[in-house]
This record gives sequence, C-alpha cells and structure tokens, in this order.
Amino acid sequence: LQIRQTATVTLRLKVKKHWKKINPNDRERLQIVMVMLPFCIIIFSKNLRSKHQPLPTHGESETQSKLDLKTLFFFPQVGLLLLNKVIESNPESFQPHYFQLLQLLSTVLHDHNNPIALYYCILTLTEITAFIAYDCLQKQMRSIIPDLIVALKHLIKANEQQATEAMEVFIELMEIEVSVIVPHVAGIVHFCLEVASDTTLSDSLRVKALSCITFLIKLRSKSVLKLKLLTPILKALFPILTAAPPLGEHDPEDEEDGDSDDNATDNANPKHCAAQVIDTMALHMPPEKLFHHLVSALFSCLSSEDPYQKKGGLMCLAVLAEGCADHIRTNMLSSVLQTVCRSLSDSSQVVRSAALFALGQFSEHLQPEVSKYCSELMPLLLGYLSSLNEAKVGHVTRAFYALENFMENLGADIEPYLPTLMETMLSALGNTNKLKIKELAVSAIGAIANAAKESLVPYFPPIIESLKGFLIATTEEMRSLQTQSLDTLSVLARTIGKDVFSPLAAECIQLGMNLTDNIDDPDLRRCTYSLYSSVATICPESLTPHLTAITTVMLLALKSTEGITDKNFVLLDDNDDDDTDKGAEHLLEDEPETDILESAGFSVENAYMDEKEDACDALGEIAFSTGVAFQPFLESSFQQVYEMRDFPHEDVRRAALGAMGQFCRAQHKVFYCFKKNNFFLFFFFLRHVVMGVLESMNSVVKSCKEEVFKNPSYLREICSVIREVLTKKTPCQGGDPDDTDDEDQQAEFDAMLQEFAGEGIPLLASSVPADQFAPFLNDLLPLIMSKTKSSCTVADRSFSIGTIGEILQALVNAPGGRGLAGRLSNRLLPVLVAGVKDSDAEVRNNSVFGLGCLAEAAGPIVVSYPHLYISTLSHVCSARQVVPALVKHLPLKEDMEENKTVFKCLVMLYKHSPDMVQCKLLTPSFNPLWDRFCLSDT
Repeated sequence: LQIRQTATVTLRLKVKKHWKKINPNDRERLQIVMVMLPFCIIIFSKNLRSKHQPLPTHGESETQSKLDLKTLFFFPQVGLLLLNKVIESNPESFQPHYFQLLQLLSTVLHDHNNPIALYYCILTLTEITAFIAYDCLQKQMRSIIPDLIVALKHLIKANEQQATEAMEVFIELMEIEVSVIVPHVAGIVHFCLEVASDTTLSDSLRVKALSCITFLIKLRSKSVLKLKLLTPILKALFPILTAAPPLGEHDPEDEEDGDSDDNATDNANPKHCAAQVIDTMALHMPPEKLFHHLVSALFSCLSSEDPYQKKGGLMCLAVLAEGCADHIRTNMLSSVLQTVCRSLSDSSQVVRSAALFALGQFSEHLQPEVSKYCSELMPLLLGYLSSLNEAKVGHVTRAFYALENFMENLGADIEPYLPTLMETMLSALGNTNKLKIKELAVSAIGAIANAAKESLVPYFPPIIESLKGFLIATTEEMRSLQTQSLDTLSVLARTIGKDVFSPLAAECIQLGMNLTDNIDDPDLRRCTYSLYSSVATICPESLTPHLTAITTVMLLALKSTEGITDKNFVLLDDNDDDDTDKGAEHLLEDEPETDILESAGFSVENAYMDEKEDACDALGEIAFSTGVAFQPFLESSFQQVYEMRDFPHEDVRRAALGAMGQFCRAQHKVFYCFKKNNFFLFFFFLRHVVMGVLESMNSVVKSCKEEVFKNPSYLREICSVIREVLTKKTPCQGGDPDDTDDEDQQAEFDAMLQEFAGEGIPLLASSVPADQFAPFLNDLLPLIMSKTKSSCTVADRSFSIGTIGEILQALVNAPGGRGLAGRLSNRLLPVLVAGVKDSDAEVRNNSVFGLGCLAEAAGPIVVSYPHLYISTLSHVCSARQVVPALVKHLPLKEDMEENKTVFKCLVMLYKHSPDMVQCKLLTPSFNPLWDRFCLSDT
C-alpha cells in the first residue's frame, strides 16, 4: 500500500507539472479515460475471475503462479478504489448507471475473503445513497442490506478501523433514504448491539455502532417500539453503562488529573455513547413506555453496592432529565433528588462525581421545581466544593457544573449564599496555581452574576482586577482562561448595571481588539464578538468609533473557509497553481473547499462554526443597539449574513436568520428617529432586507406547507405583509419625492419587491384549505388584477397574469380549491382572455398558461363560457399542428422546470386524444425521450 501511495504521488508530481501544457481537447479526453478506467478494470478483473483456468502444472514456475494470484487479488481492489474516488468526486455523472453499479457492488459484497474490496465497495455504496430516489434503485439497495451486514462482520475481523468508517453507510441511509432500511431495522439493531457489546473490539467501532442506534431512534422510534426492540437495546446498554474500567484504571472523567476536554473523551467512549442512546430515547419516545422498560434495571443499579453500577444508574437518571422532564417532575422529583443527595455523600468518588453530573442536569432541565429545594441542596454543594481536592480536576469540573446550573436559576434566592460563594471563587482566582480551577471559577462568577445581578456590585472591583490580569497575558497556556474571562466579562456587562460598567466600556472594547489583533484563535475571537454586543446594549457610543474594524473582523469570519476541508478526491484541474516545489507531503494534505455552502464531503471544526454563529448574533445585536451609527455597515453586513441562510451547520443558519430579524428591527428604529426627507437615505438598504425576508418566508411556506399555519394568526400576518408590499406601503418603497433622477431604478426595485411578495400567494393557496384562504385571496386578488391593465408596464402585466395562473394551478390540489376557482372564474376569465391578445409574447404565454390552469381548476364551470373559451383557444393554436412542433423541440434546453408541464400535457393527450400522438411520425420521437428522462433526476 505504501509503495502504491508513493507511486501515485510521484506520478501526480510529474503529471501536474505538465498538465497545463496539454491541449484542452486532449485534457478533456484524458479525463474521460480516467472516469472510464475503473469500469474497464472491474470488467477486466471479473473476466479474469470468470475464466476456468486449469491449475498450474508441476512444471510451471512458482513465481508465475504467484503473479497470477496477485493479479486476481489486486485488480478488484484497484478498480473499486478508483470507482469510489471518481463517484465521490462527481456522483451525479454516474446516475444513469447506478442500477448496474448496485448489481455489481452486490456481487462484490459476497467476496468475504477480500476485505479491501469490501471496504471500497461499502464506501461506494455510501456515496450512492444520496441519489437513490427512484423506486427501482431503492428496491435494489433494500435487497443489499442483509449482505451488507454480513460483509461488515467480515470486515470487522480484518480491519476494525476500516469497518468503523464503512458503518457510516447506515447513517447515510437513515439520513437520506430511511425507507430503504425500514424492513431491516431489527437486523441492523441486533448487529449494532452485537458490535457495541463486544469489549474485545476498539472503542471507536463500538461508538460507531451505538451512534447508528442513536440515529435510528431519532428517525424511527416508533418502529423500534413496534418491533419490540426497546428491551434488547436496554439490556445491551446497561452492561456498557455500568462497566468497570480495567483493574488499576479509571474512566476518563474520573482520572485523578482529568484536565482534558470532556468532549474529546465522550466521542470515543462507549459508556458515554450508551448514555446518549438513552438520552435520545428520552427525547423521542413516550416517557411512560420508556420508564416501564427502564425502571427495573435503573432500580437495580441505584441499589447496588458496586460504585460503577451506581454511577451507571445516576448517569441514566441524568440523561433522562431533558426528554422526560414533565414525567419526572410529576411523578418522582422528590425521590430522585433524595437519591442524588445520598449519592453526594457516598464513600466512592466515582459515585459522588456522577451525582454531581445528575444534579447539574436536573438543575438545567427541571426548573423551577428544583430551585425550591435550594435550602437542602446549596449547603451540600458548598460543602462539597470546599472539601474538594484540587488535584482531581475531573471531579472539580463536575462540582462546578452542578453549582453553575443550580445557581443560575436562583435569582434573588442566591443572596444568602453570596458571601460564601464569592469568597470561594475569589480565593480560587488568587490562590490556586491550576489554570483549570481558575477557568471554572471565572465561569461560575458569570453564573452568579446572572442570578445576583446588581447584588454583585460589592465584589465587582476584585473580579475586574482578576479578569484584566488574565486578559493581558500572552502565553498559549492562558488561552482557555482568557476565552472564559471574555465570556464572563460579557455577562457582567449585561447584568451588573449600566452605571457600574459604563466607565469600563471603552477599555473593554480596546482590550478585545488588542486580543484579536495579536492572537489568531477562533474561540477567542467569538468571545470578543459577544463582548462587543454586550457593551453595545449599555453603552453603544463606546462602540461607534470602532465599528469599521469590528465589523470587518466579523464579516471576514463569516466569509472564511477555515475549519472546513473538502475530503473529496482531487482531480488534476482542482488546483491551477504549479505546486511541485511543495513536495509530496503537501499533496497528501486536504485542500480547502472554495464554496462553503456545499455540504457534501465536509469536515467541520466546531470552533470556526461557533465563531460564525456568534458573529451573526453579535452583528444583529450591535446593529440594533447602535442604530444610526451602523447604517454604513448595514448593507454589507446583511448581504454576508444572508449568504449564511443555507449554511450546512444548523446553529449558523439559526443565527443568520436571527441577525436578519435584528437588522429589520434596527431599520425600523431608525425610521422613527429621522425626518421624512431622510427616508430614502436610510431605507435604501432595507429593500435588501425586505427581499430577504420575503424569500425566506416563501421558502419556509414552500417547504413546511400546512405546518406553518398551525398557528392561525400566521396566515393573517403573512397576507398582511404581502398586502403592504403590493400596495407600496412599506417604508423602503417610499423614496424621496423630490428626487426624480433614479425614478426608473426605484420602479425596478419596487417591481422586484412585488414579485417576491406575489410569489407567496400561490404558495399560500397550496398550503391552506381554500375556504380558509378565500377571504385573504379576495382581498389580494384585486391588487394583482390591477396590474393587468394595458397602461401598466410589460413587467407588471407579465407578473400579474403569471401569478394568477400559478394561483389557479395551486388551487387544483388544495382542499376545496376547485370550488374557489369556479367562484373566481367569472372575474378571471376576461382578464386572461384579454392577455392572450397582448402585444408582448411573455404576457400572451402566461395568459394561455392561466387559461389552462383555470380550465383544470374550475372544470365544468368553465363550460358555461364555451364560445369565449373555444374561440380564444382556436386563435392560439391548433393541436394537430402544435404537437409535432412541440415534440420536435424536445428535450428542453433551458427552463428545465417546464419539463413537468410538457410531459403532463403529453400524458393528457395520450389519455384523451391518443390519435394525435400515436402516429407513425411521432412515436419514434417519443421513445428516446422516455428513456432519457426515466434515467435522469428531472
């Protein structure tokens, strides 16, 4: 393998150097050859295997015999490797061949003695899963699942690391085409439980198996319950959850000096993944059913004398708190808190640490009921904290976690404990040498500030002095403490009071800018963003002089592709620069992805995603807080944040949408702060905001349909927004009445806005029952029809008649839609008929489309206007002449969405006028079209 890798790199160095010198046509031919090469190799290798060659005679050389065997073994591996890499780099190109590929890969899955072939075969299946939308492909993939499980069992025996990666195929199938695995849910679960329970296997493989179960429960919890899989899953999980570590060792979180990132240990720890499975069950299953199966095992663990049995029971209780909060609050809160309190005094440090974790979870998810037990729990926590041995950082971390979550929700009830708490925290800041303890204390001060607010003022000076000392340090080991100090400083800015914090506002801004100028760290930068937005809420004028520098850094963070690497196969054209001087080592590194919105093949580092999320949040809040001062930066900020609306990371998407809302609020605030002669200057930017909001709103309605309108007020509010835009009553459509130079451009902007608004009406018609939508449609329709007059612009006429057609099309399948279309027909038919005679081709085209939609939607009612309808259509076309011309111009070269309309028309003709299409001239033209479109994803 190493020799092959070296040869590949050397070849690439040679080829890459001269690649640009090759004629473009020759380059294209070579790339086609590269794409076809894996198929050639696979066919060649299959032919080799299919030949019934006689065994070597005694006289044949042993070397030649070995060479033949190596050839037979090697070629399938190379072919599958190349096939995997080429499909990974460009999967869409292979879609017409996926059925044959699945047949081929199904055969390879039976080659259990060739683990490398199995590995690349399963990786290729993983790539294909995103493109198996057709029933025939899904059926083929479904039949492969049993063989896939058997192949994975053999691969586990040969190479656990490769098997871990290959098991990703289950998660991909669940995420993209879960229907494929539904018949095999039981088989997949039992296989994953078998792997997860085998302690001889690697932790990473066991974690992957548990992750598959977690993902399955998220998507198909009802199937798990229906197939009675809950009991076997829990029976397998509890031995993992309660397993004692090898003699002389500890679980990662129980290490004596566990100064490691909890997340890093969780990701490769079967015990924590087992807890996550139960957590997922709690979130996706009825608590009554879950507790019915869980309670006996849970009681057995908690009543055991074995500390690891108790720990497992407490961890189970802890992860149930979020998903089963109401059930616990109603039925067992007092008893579980008593259990936790007893465990806090247990002789085993392992049990006490687990109890602290459980208490932290309860404090986070079972509020406000847990806070009522303040008098019992706070003395326990304070006593536990004061007696902790600082060397056991893992246990200290759990103690602070429980304390923070409990304190944050106490409010004024924290005041009796404030002196003791602050004495403990300030002592930790000043006296300990362990940076982790200082970091935990700084974080706890933030939690105390959230509860105590102005009551913390007496302790503010020593807190600030300590934080300043941490923030001016330059050593790398201080970085985590600095990040936490910035977070706590942000909390203090919001809670301690404006009068107390304002004198420090300018200094805090400068401190944050100095840190980002000198230290390249995404966590540190995102914390400075939070600090800026916090200061902006109490002292916006301190931020104004620095807005250029601050917004520049944040926008660069949003544009940055740091932390996102493309794992796809690198073809020769992927890098135009001649990098031969960088050596082979550089070529083996991942190359950065240029389009951050393409989620396939991404490896995402969370720190950079957190930075983007916090940058969006901060930009929105700063825009709202600073008001007028932010106007010069609003357009660039909005445009960049708007680009993040489809970002792969869901938290970034949420933050981007929230920031856009804040930008709208910021503009609304500015609107009421300025005289009317300043309107256009300040609301020019808001046009982009309104367009973005309308597009986002339309996307949500299109995707979620009736789910959006479970709250009845949303329909009224959305229709109100559309009406405001259509009547040009939004502030951004006002303009300056004294300025006529840009009249045409302003009209274009208004037309664009109205098109965005008009696109929402058909979406509403298809998402809401017609009787419910009728009053709103009756209100909006005159606004649309008013733009069909001959005095209106071509753009207005085209838009209005096109919108009418789309509304009618939407009513066809809406509940009660045909009746509503019939009631509207006497108003709409004359408008559409007049449009057929329009001087503009696009208006005429839209009018004919609208007439067809009206006929389909209103049905028999249209028959009451036979002369008007038939005479109009007879002027438009004659079907016997039009159909051959239509077929002649197929397939469409552009506007591919219209393929649906074209084929719908042809199907209708086959049903109702077969003599028009079943003729000798047309039938030969249809067959290639059917073949082409059946294999495409159109």
